[in-house]
Amino acid sequence: MSDFRMPALGADMESGVLVEWLIEPGQQVKRGQVVAVVETQKGAVEVEIWDDGVIDQLKIEPGTKVPVGEVLATLRRAGAQPSAPAPAVEKPPASRPAPAPVPLAAPPSGPAPS
Repeated sequence: MSDFRMPALGADMESGVLVEWLIEPGQQVKRGQVVAVVETQKGAVEVEIWDDGVIDQLKIEPGTKVPVGEVLATLRRAGAQPSAPAPAVEKPPASRPAPAPVPLAAPPSGPAPS
């Protein structure tokens, strides 16, 4: 498994906005294939992948500003098993409303037993 990171697309580039993915998880890619479009200060740039393999996971959603060096996607060798999906985040149980107060039984009316 290897990481595909946001490249420096210019000498002074610190970050870019991921405009769109041109691939999807499970897709086979070849070195030099254009896999994404990134917006920089100088315009939209097509980004190529550096290794052959299969896209395992896309880590960044389009529209996100991404610093240079940040992992954009993970790549696995062809034939390797896909990674397990990230575990679902468990939501805490919904708070239950407090139970309604139980009225106390009224003392019996009438003469007290002797």
